[in-house]
Amino acid sequence: MKYLAVITARSGSKGLRDKNILPLGGIPLSAWTIRAALESGVFDEVHFSTDSEKYAAIAREYGASVPFLRDAELATDGADTWDVVKATIGKYRAAGKNFDAFMLLQPTVPFRNADDIREAVRMLEEKNAKAVVSVTEPEHSPFWCAELPPDGDMRVYHEKIQYLIGRQKLPQQWILNGAIYLVRVDHLLNARSIYESGCYAYKMPRERSFDIDDRLDFDICEFLATKRQPDRHD
Repeated sequence: MKYLAVITARSGSKGLRDKNILPLGGIPLSAWTIRAALESGVFDEVHFSTDSEKYAAIAREYGASVPFLRDAELATDGADTWDVVKATIGKYRAAGKNFDAFMLLQPTVPFRNADDIREAVRMLEEKNAKAVVSVTEPEHSPFWCAELPPDGDMRVYHEKIQYLIGRQKLPQQWILNGAIYLVRVDHLLNARSIYESGCYAYKMPRERSFDIDDRLDFDICEFLATKRQPDRHD
C-alpha cells in the first residue's frame, strides 16, 4: 500500500498566534510531527498543508514536502479539515501520484511518535480496516459529570453520586485525541463518515495525547518537552 501523510498547519490561528511554528523544546511545534512521520518510515510522501510560504519554508527545512500551498478558501476558521485532505489528494492525483490511504496528522498533538504511527498502520492492514483513529482516556470520567439547573441547585448532582457510589467500577470511556486519523482514500471519498463500520480505535496514553489549543496547553507541553529532551526524536 502507498501511504500519504497530511500535516495540516494553517497560519491563521486565533487562540494562540502562529502556534504551529512556535518553538517547543527548541524546535518549531510542527517539526515534532514532521519528524515522527519521517522516522516512522511508512509514508511515500509527507505532505505539509499550509497557506503560508513562511510555514512551508520551515516545513521543508525539517524534511516535509510542500509542492503547493493550500487554497485560501480552505485556510479559514470555518474550513472543513476533510475538504482540505480531499483537495490535497486531488492535486496529487492530477500530478499522477495516487495513494491507497492517508494519515491526517495535526501538529498540535506533538508527542505522538513514530511507533504510534507504525502501530496504527499495522492495525489498518491486519484488520483490513477502513480507518484507524487514535483515542485516549479522559482525565475524568464523564459519568461524574452532571448538568446543573439554572439556579445551580446541586440536588441533581447528589442524586447522580448516589447512583454511582455503589458501582464497583465505572465503564471505561475513551475520547478522540486528535493525534492520528488513518483512512483509506476510497473510504474518505465514498463514506458519509469515516467512523462507519470498519473504523477501529488505536489507544494512546494520555502523556502522548496532549492537544495544544491555547497558551496554557502550550506551556504545559513546553514543560513536558523539556523533561523528555533526550528522547524527543522517538
